[in-house]
Amino acid sequence: MANRPLLVGLTGSIGMGKSETARMFAGLAIPVYDADAAVHALYDVGGAAVPAIAQAFPECVKGGRVDRSALAVRVLSDPTALAGLEAVVHPLAAARQQVFIGEAAARGADLAVFDIPLLYETGGDARMDVVVVVSAPPDVQRARALARPGMTPEKLDNILKRQMSDAEKRARADYVVDTGSGLEHAAAQVRTIVDQLRARRKSDA
Repeated sequence: MANRPLLVGLTGSIGMGKSETARMFAGLAIPVYDADAAVHALYDVGGAAVPAIAQAFPECVKGGRVDRSALAVRVLSDPTALAGLEAVVHPLAAARQQVFIGEAAARGADLAVFDIPLLYETGGDARMDVVVVVSAPPDVQRARALARPGMTPEKLDNILKRQMSDAEKRARADYVVDTGSGLEHAAAQVRTIVDQLRARRKSDA
């Protein structure tokens, strides 16, 4: 444990405030791996996933980059296509995570946070030392999600159907951050979690 940071998975359903919570960890000088940003890089011009996706789904690559909207339409209703995509992306993402861990260790970081939306759904929690789930009351979650550009009630319901329920995530979590009572309240929870994790890491060293 002493030669690498404590690996902290950060997850939560859509509209729960996970991205804002990730920024709170980053604000405490803790390295944060942004899974969405990593996938964007894999899909962008020169990205490692582009050649394989161009071969499997040529209609989804335009101008040398993956058209995420077209790819989503192509794979979400086709389990075989989705499995093929995951077989390409997951190993590349896992390799990037290992690089991130090495970089964090080289900086002497004691904690490293992995902001991964579908952490439980993809089994990523097995690679973490602890998991923090970000949660909020259902009415708050729905209002936040529906305020996003292009979001509709139907689209939101379809997204939620594909995600593990908030109740199950909270039950499985090591820590829960409640974002329903404002940023200051959430930030205080994050600071408490960080203090506890640092104490745990020292005792494990």
